[in-house]
Amino acid sequence: MREITSDAITAAVRDMCIEANLVLPGDVAERIRQTSQSEPWPGAKDTLEKLVENMEIAKRDSMPLCQDTGMAVVLVQLGQDVHITGAYLNDAINEGVRQGYNQGFLRKSVVADPLRRKNTGDNTPALIHVEIVPGDKIHLTVAPKGFGSENMSRLAMLAPSAGEKGVKDFVVETARIAGPNPCPPIVVGVGIGGSFDRVALQAKKALQRPINQPNPDPYYADMEKELLERINALGIGPQGFGGMTTALGVNIETFPTHIAGLPVAVNINCHVTRHVSRDL
Repeated sequence: MREITSDAITAAVRDMCIEANLVLPGDVAERIRQTSQSEPWPGAKDTLEKLVENMEIAKRDSMPLCQDTGMAVVLVQLGQDVHITGAYLNDAINEGVRQGYNQGFLRKSVVADPLRRKNTGDNTPALIHVEIVPGDKIHLTVAPKGFGSENMSRLAMLAPSAGEKGVKDFVVETARIAGPNPCPPIVVGVGIGGSFDRVALQAKKALQRPINQPNPDPYYADMEKELLERINALGIGPQGFGGMTTALGVNIETFPTHIAGLPVAVNINCHVTRHVSRDL
């Protein structure tokens, strides 16, 4: 049994909240640079070049990449041989979010009640997902999620007869409906299988996989490639001004499901696809 203090978790989450909001992951940053060079539409190319400039300024001057610094999504892989000492895990994570958003001067965007809309003032509570895994480590991922893109996400409980075509068409249609609203170029996380609740989590997890790492199953890797091509063929383009770069990547994560179901969820992220991971 390995002991990890709640203070260590709080400190890690604090630092990760700040880092995620200032520096894009390398795979996303590199894809934006690549598309800024390969995009054939002049207006779209100019927009992509401005996105490159924006992320370089944010990193250099320690400024947020976007004014919407998101609701903190925290994915926890908790080793079964870990014993956390001190505060309760959720409290430790929320304290890290509180410190990170205050010390990083990040916008607080969380309201305590979805209808009465009073701001909590510190961007808590975080959205925390915990998975028990083998080992004596904690793997943390902090992924601040803005709601311009989150609001464009969709979920469908398809009939199994819809099959592969039904899933693909739903993903592409979701991107088409989203249009310019999620600040493209977007990253598209797709969950397939599980249940109503699980499929949404699979889509969220898909966004955390580097876009330069295809699904290990060749069947789904081919589907990711096809969906990316179909979404880019929509012509929505960067910031919705037209062009060939509507999406930077499509990631699919699956889970076993019931014989009578075919759940599919699409979680859209803007070009500011923020996530930082760390082992404790």
